[in-house]
Amino acid sequence: MVDDSPVEADVGAAQDALMRFVRNFGLHQPDRTPCGQPLPVSEAHAMAEIARGDGRLRQVELARRLKLEKSSVSRLVANLANRGWLHRHPATDDGRGVLLELTDAGAVAAARQADARRARFTKLLARIPDDQRAAVVHALQTLAEATDDPS
Repeated sequence: MVDDSPVEADVGAAQDALMRFVRNFGLHQPDRTPCGQPLPVSEAHAMAEIARGDGRLRQVELARRLKLEKSSVSRLVANLANRGWLHRHPATDDGRGVLLELTDAGAVAAARQADARRARFTKLLARIPDDQRAAVVHALQTLAEATDDPS
């Protein structure tokens, strides 16, 4: 039996549009960010999250924010540490916890990535007609909220 609900009618168009956006924006390329940085997207996301506050973040919190398994985050952290962008320290309040901290070089790299990301989004949003831009941003926010884990 085919579901004729209003949601079902939009599924194909939404799926096609999202897949086209992913390809056109470069999100499917594993070895560089959509803004052209020579860095895997997962590492770029990790750097952005660590840099978001004061350049320090607990590893368990990074895993939660990225919605990745501990083992995946451990590999990301090792890669960033090998680049010289990150130091790992034992958390002072938890013997098993790990505190991640950007190095000076990591802070520079994170800022460079943030600048490239801002430039790419500025260029993208400039191509959207003025009278539609707020609706597009709102739609992206709504889509992101719809993917949030309800638990």
